[in-house]
Amino acid sequence: MTSIHLKEIEKLVDNKQKNFVKLADKIWELAETRFEEFESAKLLTNVLEEAGFVVEKGVGGIETAFIATFDQGGPVVGILGEYDALSGLSQERNVAEAKPIVPNGNGHGCGHNMLGVAGISAAVALKDFLEANPQIKGTVKYFGCPGEEGGSGKTFMVREGVFEGIDAALTWHPESYSGVFHQSSLANYQVYFSFKGIASHAANSPHLGRSALDAVELMNVGVNYLREHVIPEARIHYAVTNTGGISPNVVQADAEVLYLIRAPKISQVIDIYNRVINIAKGAALMTETEVEVRFDKACSNYIPNAVLGEVMGEYLEEVGFPQYTEEELSFARNVKATITPGDVENKINDIKNITGYSVKKIESFLKDSPFIEKVIPFHKTNGIMFGSTDVGDVSWNIPTAQFWGRTFVFGTPLHTWQVVSQGGSTIGTKGMIQAAKVLAGTTLHLFEHPELIDKAKEELAREKEGNEYIPPIPNDVKPSALK
Repeated sequence: MTSIHLKEIEKLVDNKQKNFVKLADKIWELAETRFEEFESAKLLTNVLEEAGFVVEKGVGGIETAFIATFDQGGPVVGILGEYDALSGLSQERNVAEAKPIVPNGNGHGCGHNMLGVAGISAAVALKDFLEANPQIKGTVKYFGCPGEEGGSGKTFMVREGVFEGIDAALTWHPESYSGVFHQSSLANYQVYFSFKGIASHAANSPHLGRSALDAVELMNVGVNYLREHVIPEARIHYAVTNTGGISPNVVQADAEVLYLIRAPKISQVIDIYNRVINIAKGAALMTETEVEVRFDKACSNYIPNAVLGEVMGEYLEEVGFPQYTEEELSFARNVKATITPGDVENKINDIKNITGYSVKKIESFLKDSPFIEKVIPFHKTNGIMFGSTDVGDVSWNIPTAQFWGRTFVFGTPLHTWQVVSQGGSTIGTKGMIQAAKVLAGTTLHLFEHPELIDKAKEELAREKEGNEYIPPIPNDVKPSALK
């Protein structure tokens, strides 16, 4: 049963929605990448300080991480926010074609401009409500979590004890449908392999050179053969970050490749990682070069919490979807025309994996709208999302729930120009305001029913039984910005 105060908390979100829409738009414009969200963090902390929160900056040894607290006793609920962008996804807002603002510039291709601001909108509404209703006890903590995209900021924060002392953690993520994210995710390691060789004239004295680029290429070939011999759920990605230059008449003395290795469990990631290291050593041996392995980041798999998820699911259905103007619907239809049948099929399969619904039933939710017209009901599943999130490390230590919030037309793939365009539009920010209401309503429900937090903690203990959490990032590895 939803809180009797839901309409009141929704009104408090609505009262200040214009300010938060402007804030999300500003974060969208800044589009700062991992651990360089200096202006974004400053904007967000200023808003929270002005709202009366006590703000601690630079937590966990990360300059752009922060905690904002409103303490009125009772249970302590943490709301997790992100605000980092992706490189190479610069895009004009509110247009239905790929149109970069700056060639190869940054863009919010995962909607984090909305993700972080929705949490702040919810936190401020909760503070206003608690001040007006002092008989209800609860402490709201908003966690500013940088570097989710390729940086695992929360994993570093967990390692440094930033989340200690909270009873439950809640968050969300923009998507093209709405539903509780009750799946595990893939754990991962991200590691640089830097090869050092000997430069030489590629025509006059090639026999004197030792090519680091050859080593990178041989390593990549070796890993491609490895793919046949790992578990089907594993994923191995790479990007060549340094080719040694652009002169083909030089034997390249330096080259580097960045690997991202994923699997359902950290133990499986470590096993694949050790095999990849052996391949790198083999490539160095074949080319008579040297290889340096540099650990970048890691994260654990996500442990969903059904007790919290059921509450969150109720609020998702109760809050529902925003209403759109004809102009917004016209834009949505134009974006929909850029979404491929494969993208739509992929999202349908995502929902099928979450719910067990048939494809035909899911298709009935689409009708003739560019949007899916039904909140996906909460459903327990043992399925896996074939992506990764640093929320996973929080979930190993604190009961955690998160949801997908509809902010895009159905089928929109994440990490694309379509996300950037819609995330900078009123279609996106209207969905963001609905997400804020869900976060606020769920948090308030936990304040009113603290026994649910006890049950959530018991569930987490059962899920972890026999599995001790070990921070996957070594203590000597520090957060670093993109090169």
